[in-house]
Amino acid sequence: MTPTELAARLHLLATKLYAGDVTLLAGRLLLSLLFLHEGLTLATHFDGAAKAMAALGVSLPLFVATVALQLGAGLSVGLGLLTRLGAIGLGLFCLATATLFHTNFANQNELLHFEKDLAIAGGMFVLAISGAGRISLDRVLTGFVKPRRGDKDTVDALMAAYPQHGETSLPI
Repeated sequence: MTPTELAARLHLLATKLYAGDVTLLAGRLLLSLLFLHEGLTLATHFDGAAKAMAALGVSLPLFVATVALQLGAGLSVGLGLLTRLGAIGLGLFCLATATLFHTNFANQNELLHFEKDLAIAGGMFVLAISGAGRISLDRVLTGFVKPRRGDKDTVDALMAAYPQHGETSLPI
């Protein structure tokens, strides 16, 4: 591919994508990076992290669920796959983390963590409302689902053309 052909393809791609979609992608990646990094760190240092969480009153099953949420929902948001669900899960997780672990407002560091958790939760809730944008696996999957909706219309037309010989009803 020549530089001119590459430039033409990039220009075509840029004209198809909107700044909002690129911004959503960048925001999704930045938000997911935080949770993926933390989830991987907890998973790779599982024993020590589990002991530290137990000291804070977090049971082992809850700790495992936390790691799974951070990795699963982090991937969900980053890839744009079931983005709204992942964003809601992480937003609620941030609210819970803020209210359960960062309420010692006399400590400036704890107050800062509380405020950051609230801000991240807010970003996740905004993402849940806006959706992943056009640069996402959600969009790719929607492309596969939409053509299949025509199948429902075909089935409905066939059912109307060949009605059943008797009405069936369920006794209630």
